[in-house]
Amino acid sequence: MLNRAKTLKGYKLHSFEDAIGKAKEYYFDELNRFTSPYLLKPEIGKVKEFYFDDYYWTIRYLVADTGNWLTGKQVLISPYAMVAVNNEEQFIAINLTRKQIENSPSLHSDEPVSKQFEEDYHKYYEFPIYWVGPYMWGSYPYIVRESPNFRESTPDEKAWDPHLRSTHNVSGYNLQAVDGEIGHVEDFIIDDETWAIRYLIIDTKNWWPGKKVLVSPQWIERIGWNESKVFINLLRETIKLSPEYTDDTLLTREYEIELHQYYDRQGYWADEPAPKNTPVD
Repeated sequence: MLNRAKTLKGYKLHSFEDAIGKAKEYYFDELNRFTSPYLLKPEIGKVKEFYFDDYYWTIRYLVADTGNWLTGKQVLISPYAMVAVNNEEQFIAINLTRKQIENSPSLHSDEPVSKQFEEDYHKYYEFPIYWVGPYMWGSYPYIVRESPNFRESTPDEKAWDPHLRSTHNVSGYNLQAVDGEIGHVEDFIIDDETWAIRYLIIDTKNWWPGKKVLVSPQWIERIGWNESKVFINLLRETIKLSPEYTDDTLLTREYEIELHQYYDRQGYWADEPAPKNTPVD
């Protein structure tokens, strides 16, 4: 399902506690909503923002606001631990216990996410390394949560250096078209199965009596971090005349097809295998 980052902000984070010995199986109902008869829901915090990379444009961590529980420590939750999003009750189910989170590698709230921290973090939780391999999630094109199936990366596999940025900080960046600026980044639309950023919401109202439009990260040339700009190889008029997006717009596949046909671009769904919702060990 596609969700706005700002919509997810404030969602509660519910932790699995496996003290009863049965919180090891997770199920999805016919509407693909998370359910489990063994789910305990101690709240560990709320969604504050997200860290993403601009290589695959994928969410790598959720930043949790834990209130007074872990003061001074920046709590990051990997999508490997984010089992499901419940939009009806506005919570994200986390496959971690409070003790695991409390004892995880420490990152002070004023520190950037370093490569060393990520290596320690993934080693602590025994998560696969996402920055080594040919796919969005390292050895896999989507998130694999079944630990017996985790594949170790080999020395000959290509690694890339992730530079993580927060959705909060990049919101407000200006969009730089080929022939000038046109709007600014208002929000991000996230696929909560793959945790890829599917679209940036661009607000153009400061440039003309404008509207909001969507652009895909696949169409973006680069981000100028020092300039606080997102560069895209499109003309302003092309963006101006693209299908409008409003807060009431339903992001159906039909709408997405219309958007991609307008830009004469292939949809992201064409080459991606469908993620599978399977029991988690």
